[in-house]
Amino acid sequence: MRKKPAKRVLVVDVGGTHVKMRMGTRGAVREFESGRRLRAQKMLEQVLKMTADWRYDVVSVGFPGVVIRGKIAAEPHNLGTGWQGFDFRKGFGKPVRVINDAAMQALGSYRGGRMLFLGLGTGLGVTLIMDGVVEPMEIGHMPYKHGRSYEQYVGERGYRRLGTKKWRKVVAQVVEQLRSVLEAEYVVLGGGNVRKLKRLPPGARRGDNLNAFIGGVRLWEQSEKNMLVLRKAPR
Repeated sequence: MRKKPAKRVLVVDVGGTHVKMRMGTRGAVREFESGRRLRAQKMLEQVLKMTADWRYDVVSVGFPGVVIRGKIAAEPHNLGTGWQGFDFRKGFGKPVRVINDAAMQALGSYRGGRMLFLGLGTGLGVTLIMDGVVEPMEIGHMPYKHGRSYEQYVGERGYRRLGTKKWRKVVAQVVEQLRSVLEAEYVVLGGGNVRKLKRLPPGARRGDNLNAFIGGVRLWEQSEKNMLVLRKAPR
């Protein structure tokens, strides 16, 4: 029996400051600026324009917000509007799988066991993977201290408010707290601001933003021996 050819996957990583695109896990990364005025339709149009010379079979979209059953469940905090209910399949004209952006990078960083992924970027992305089962979480918006949320301390706004030294200390405290509460065997720190850490907290390793593209490809993998299961919300 002839083996089916691998799917050609276009991976789109939507962040609070940039949208990045790549064909699979290798090759050039193309990007453009995002920000609070970027609407879903505008993002789609720009991606289609910048990838017009690429040929792909399916699309993975990493989105910085709540995603339930592959659908965007709420408008994002750090982008424009028009995301909730947006029909990506119709827009791309291809099968599309949408996942939280931190979860997508976590998929690409996963090496087995019980892993906690923390994305230190514009906000705070949190994903727990337990023996291949992916649990995206919205811990970043939960209260942490003095009426502020976790992401208001360890996200970009927290970095600017606290300064480098205090921010690093808070990151270490948050990593230890969440690692202990969620009983993670190891922690992966990703996101653009991980480069601002002089040393990593105990039990943590540095991730790579390019792992998001590995995660985007893994969303379409069909290998029964290495199948990653995305936990769905209960009906």
